[in-house]
Amino acid sequence: MKIEETTKKLTSYLSFTLNDEEFATNVGSVMSILEMPKITKLPNAPSYMRGIINLRGEVLPVIDIHYKFGLPEAKITSSTCILVMEATVEGQYIRFGILVDAVNEVHEIEPSKILPTPTLGSKYRSDFLEGIYQNNDSFIMIVDIENVLMADEVAVLSTSIPDAIPDEVDQRTIK
Repeated sequence: MKIEETTKKLTSYLSFTLNDEEFATNVGSVMSILEMPKITKLPNAPSYMRGIINLRGEVLPVIDIHYKFGLPEAKITSSTCILVMEATVEGQYIRFGILVDAVNEVHEIEPSKILPTPTLGSKYRSDFLEGIYQNNDSFIMIVDIENVLMADEVAVLSTSIPDAIPDEVDQRTIK
């Protein structure tokens, strides 16, 4: 028997918490995890946009993903952090941060173990989720980050960011 036949294809997902519920996103989209920096608010920004940060000279929009899932605004605690992500939405590349309550762990998941998102009875938009993974006695919702960021929002993010924010903002990568 060949080794390839016994090796199952696994995909890595980083799990995080929003309002005591567990979500995950493909590790390939996560560039880094930041301790909670000072976020500069932007006037007239959409409610889901928490503000901007300076990450090593690059201005990044920070999205409070809680809003996208119909959850209350994120409460900043010692566990709150920002996932620096990248995605391509309708051909446009964008880097951004998403505010999460806590980062949990990396799960290695076989694609066949990801269950379809229920269309009835789910409190989250099914197009925001790739599927659901059962991890022991709990479920982890796998986020489709490109669908969460719709094309019109990408346009807002790319036009509402000023050229610079103060350099004194300390950005520390923790993972």
